[in-house]
Amino acid sequence: MIALTRLNGSRFILNSDLIQTIESSPDTTVTLMHGEKLLVRESAEEVRELAMTSRAHLIVEAARQCPNGLVMISGAAWRSAIESHLNAGLHTGLDPEHRS
Repeated sequence: MIALTRLNGSRFILNSDLIQTIESSPDTTVTLMHGEKLLVRESAEEVRELAMTSRAHLIVEAARQCPNGLVMISGAAWRSAIESHLNAGLHTGLDPEHRS
């Protein structure tokens, strides 16, 4: 989530994962994945930096929540890993029956 300023001066919070493009001409136009366009006071570079910093903070926080490291697994390996954690009494916050 990033804080931006509309041209009229009002502040708002935007989920930066929704950003599709950022353009300057001369105002900065942020186009979202669903097509909505937002005009903001921040430069395109500032919006890009805010989005990158927001993503970096998410990754740091995820790493902090998993002190043994982040591992991407799926399918049978995922289920086995979750069950191992549950059997060891470790809380994962994940349901081994959940499938996405």
